[in-house]
Amino acid sequence: MKHKIGFNRLSRTPSHRKSLHRNMVTSLFRYERITTTKAKALAVRRTAEKLITRAKEDSVHNRRTAAKLVQDKEILAKLFTEIGPRYKGRPGGYTRILKLGQRFGDAAETVIFELVERVEHKRERPARKTEAAATANNEKELASASE
Repeated sequence: MKHKIGFNRLSRTPSHRKSLHRNMVTSLFRYERITTTKAKALAVRRTAEKLITRAKEDSVHNRRTAAKLVQDKEILAKLFTEIGPRYKGRPGGYTRILKLGQRFGDAAETVIFELVERVEHKRERPARKTEAAATANNEKELASASE
């Protein structure tokens, strides 16, 4: 029975587990979507949701508390300026876990762990020719074809 077991220890020492939580939360806030195992995602979700709840109100105390876990200053700023205000009217449930299937090597269940209201970043394509350059090329081709 699982009585009085507060959290999944993930077969790690306390310092290793703390580092894992820090790194995964930082990656989640940086990319807003990460792929990991189900057990790690469920364990890190508690930490991530508590940090987002803190980030909804920007105060010195909340920033210092979050800075204990998110040690990258850019990501900490993103947490309080972009991610926290995005969930201002939401009472909880800031993350989503989508199942992917089993990993080939050890059959561990893998998932996509992401923020619910994720902002899609569009990748820019290589610059296309401008219309003026395209029409000039067409005119050259027509001129060479008629000769």
